Amino acid sequence: MRSWPVKPYYTRTNYAKKNSVGYLMRMCTNLVLPQMEALFVDQELTFSQWTTLVTLHDGRITSAGDLAQNICHDAGSLTRLIDQMVERGFVTRDRSQTDRRVVTLSLTPRGRAMVETLAPKVMQYWNGLLSGFSHEEVDTLINLLTRLMIAADSKQGRKSRLLLSDVPIAKPVPQTMPQAMMAKTAKARKVS
Repeated sequence: MRSWPVKPYYTRTNYAKKNSVGYLMRMCTNLVLPQMEALFVDQELTFSQWTTLVTLHDGRITSAGDLAQNICHDAGSLTRLIDQMVERGFVTRDRSQTDRRVVTLSLTPRGRAMVETLAPKVMQYWNGLLSGFSHEEVDTLINLLTRLMIAADSKQGRKSRLLLSDVPIAKPVPQTMPQAMMAKTAKARKVS
């Protein structure tokens, strides 16, 4: 990341909807979210439940507070969501043996299997949406969005609870890219 001061990008003469990062991100979210939700209409999970399972998948996020920040849910709706996931056997809640006030969340084998079963459907959606982009462009997009998210999180005036996982959510998908290119792509995704 750059450490020197950068001339501001936006000015009164160039700021418009067509180049507003906030507007473009909001429109992408507004367009993609209903399509993602539609992927789960005939599934056992809602899109919000899927997001919860994926976020818990690698075991790094274990508290409701960390989960709330990493999936952008408020505490009340998250409690109901977790209750549903526990009731359906996808997630467990366990009290810490050392501090009874602490409740940890984790996936059950059923929850883990659900992530692995539905991941190809989600990947197919994203691969279709990104089909007009090169792998390098997708890597750049991921890198820039990650940096933007970290920058926005740092402006919140509190300790960050963002945990960006690099653990695959599904069984390995056969790669058609040569090994050298895959290594270069993986290296480009790492955020400093």
